[in-house]
Amino acid sequence: MIVTETGRTVMKKLPEVTLAFWIMKIAATTLGETAGDLFAQTLKLGYFLTTIALFAVFVVTLIVQLRSRHYNPFFYWTVILSTSTAGTTMSDFMNRDASGEYLAAGTTSLGWGPQGLGLGYPTGAAILISLLIAIFAVWKVSGQTFAIRDITTFRGEALFWAAILVSNTLGTSMGDFLADSSGLGYAGGALLVTGLLAVLLAVKWVPAVPNVLLFWLAFVLTRPLGATAGDFLTKPVAKGGLALGTIGSSMVLLAVLLGLIAYAYRQENHRRLQGTFRAGLG
Repeated sequence: MIVTETGRTVMKKLPEVTLAFWIMKIAATTLGETAGDLFAQTLKLGYFLTTIALFAVFVVTLIVQLRSRHYNPFFYWTVILSTSTAGTTMSDFMNRDASGEYLAAGTTSLGWGPQGLGLGYPTGAAILISLLIAIFAVWKVSGQTFAIRDITTFRGEALFWAAILVSNTLGTSMGDFLADSSGLGYAGGALLVTGLLAVLLAVKWVPAVPNVLLFWLAFVLTRPLGATAGDFLTKPVAKGGLALGTIGSSMVLLAVLLGLIAYAYRQENHRRLQGTFRAGLG
């Protein structure tokens, strides 16, 4: 909870940004990549139909999160996962076309719906970057804080989730570009993004660089890390992957994420008990 300058107590609905937060973010984004490919390619639902279905799931999970009165780890990370999964197929639908190998593999078995706009990574990324800048501009004008630890209003949280959805879609495009078009491959792309995240960690100790800026840069970069890591797990060995498949990889990653959510519940309950105890002493 947060006590405002007027003495009013408001409940936080977003988590503390700790090492555990970033581990869970990477797990969720990696699962989002494998799960998105599972629905669109392995189950052959196609990008169009899968994107519609996953966006609907995102809306439902977002409503549950927005209606919650306090931070609930399961609600929060379900929305993060839904944005990552929807972002995977949204990015693929925007950037690829039906003549590509990935779309051929993911042709819908239902036989309807366009299978890609074919915008390409540069155009798709430019659109998403412009949209993300527009969201941040509206956010700035609204007077809401950019700091995740201080977001307590409905408007601030709605802007936060809009930025999350777009940044996860943008991150998918970045990851696919690194893996498919840059020549780095899946493992090389993941290593490059890991190196960039290490640079951000080092810059964190530079006083002149705002922590809020570093948070959002890291948040965007963890998505291409998850995208390249997910592809590395599932793609064929001949293409530089481990060929573990989308089903097996998704099941393992889901188990890991659920375990981390259970840990987050334990930490949150401990934090609340401490707060109640201190309030009683006061």
